[in-house]
Amino acid sequence: MASILVVDDEVGIRDLLSEILNDEGHTVEAAENAQQARELRARFRPDLVLLDIWMPDTDGVTLLKEWAGAGQLTMPVIMMSGHGTIDNAVEATRIGAMAFLEKPIALQKLLRAVEQGLSKPAPSSRPRLEPSLGAAPVLEPPALLAEQSFPLDRPLREARDDFERAYFEFHLAREGGSMTRVADKTGLERTHLYRKLKQLGVDWGRGARRMPPPAGPAAPGMPGTTAPPPALDDDED
Repeated sequence: MASILVVDDEVGIRDLLSEILNDEGHTVEAAENAQQARELRARFRPDLVLLDIWMPDTDGVTLLKEWAGAGQLTMPVIMMSGHGTIDNAVEATRIGAMAFLEKPIALQKLLRAVEQGLSKPAPSSRPRLEPSLGAAPVLEPPALLAEQSFPLDRPLREARDDFERAYFEFHLAREGGSMTRVADKTGLERTHLYRKLKQLGVDWGRGARRMPPPAGPAAPGMPGTTAPPPALDDDED
């Protein structure tokens, strides 16, 4: 079985996750903060890390970024948070996390995420493209696992809008902001896709962040609609 590092500042969560994963036959080490996580990662060489976002010394996204920048992101990382947002998930997956689980974590979601994480090749084993001198490095998109929870006790339109917003932000993050690839993946014509993102308040830039829904004049010759933004240069994708 696998070796797994659990990083969470709450002792109850560390103990519970360790017990569950031990019962599944895995070897588990636990850290209560980022400093312990650094030491255990270097000594323990885990096959997978479960990493909490909100910790007292260094938050999980910062630690993930530190590992990625130092070339130490050699194992799949699953982020966990009880107060996470779509922005947290997008940022973490762009850095290199493979999944984002919301607390309280359902047992089946945890085991499925761990199983899928362990089935992925380590990031360091994937082929890398060497950039030419002076050129920006080519970044590989992280392996993403779509895990979201949506409160259902509200009007259908609100629930539907939140789902669609999360859906498009997920695909924008996975495709590095390429509108051509997102249109292809989602099955939408590009002009329709632009309008949909505007309606939902989703930024179509590479950061794939939310923005306030814009209000502007109708496009010439198209009453009641908003002019689509200029197309991105997808030759850079």
